[in-house]
Amino acid sequence: MRYWWVNQNQTYAHETGGGYLWSPKRKADSGRNPFYEFMREVAPGDLILSFADTYIRAVGIAQSYCYECPKPIEFGATGAYWENIGWKVDVHFHILTNQIRPVDHIQQLRPHLPEKYSPLQARGYGNQGVYLTTVSAPLMDAIADLVGMELKILIRGDIQSDLVAESYKSRAVGLVEWEEYLQQKVATDTSIVDTEKQALIMARRGQGKFRENVSHLERKCRITKVDRPEHLRASHIKPWRDSSNQERLDGENGLLLTPTIDHLFDRGFISFEDNGRLLISPVAHKPSLERMGIETQQAVNVGAFTNQQAQQLDFHRNFVFLESRNR
Repeated sequence: MRYWWVNQNQTYAHETGGGYLWSPKRKADSGRNPFYEFMREVAPGDLILSFADTYIRAVGIAQSYCYECPKPIEFGATGAYWENIGWKVDVHFHILTNQIRPVDHIQQLRPHLPEKYSPLQARGYGNQGVYLTTVSAPLMDAIADLVGMELKILIRGDIQSDLVAESYKSRAVGLVEWEEYLQQKVATDTSIVDTEKQALIMARRGQGKFRENVSHLERKCRITKVDRPEHLRASHIKPWRDSSNQERLDGENGLLLTPTIDHLFDRGFISFEDNGRLLISPVAHKPSLERMGIETQQAVNVGAFTNQQAQQLDFHRNFVFLESRNR
């Protein structure tokens, strides 16, 4: 279990009421933001302190890993844009009975504040540039001493297992809705001929022309080595939802993977370097990966990729793979 702190001054009501965290992927100038990148490290069962209007008001239990999702419509005029895609984590929030102001207890908290990525200023006020950041165990314990048993119980994990188990019954609904929206745009685009529309829609499921194009380059699953076509899926490297129409049909934007490997790749639990070295996300459950046929105890190389595949893998590593590069 890891501990997190989220600053929600403007979005507190929406996020706690809706049961999620949402952030952009990048800053307005397209640069990396470590406080957005941290979203990619959250795992089910992690605890998240909610800070708003100078108070720690709630604690959340992460119910999912991070996934791509459009900006929530309830954000109002600054949101509701399908083209504005960010990171989302499903969270079960508990509004605290004893809501504390860190500024009133900064003498107790200051010794535990980190030098880098601190959620609080030295005086005890929130750092305005922070969205999501890590909380050390000593800092979490100090906060729990102030909040009381309702937070200490969650830290002990007494009730987490049942809540997290519920998370696996839900789907990333926003992600599905987004893809349905994009598919509808293709279906109603009068500039695309009907045969191409059908090919693009089938490509979303890894079928049709896209699968045929991928099969010219890939003969088997690079990890499991399964080579029977009926056991393989054509998987987009740069996801269908992020791709141009040309990329959606491009064989060099695809791999043939067995269904479990396709799931891990699509959700960002694994990726690849250009030279074929397998990358495993730090949030992935390694025993499960082992059962799915992935070697986690030693380096794995699945063979080099074409130049075009490498370009798409760069996108996958930067926008799908669940790992922060700002530690």
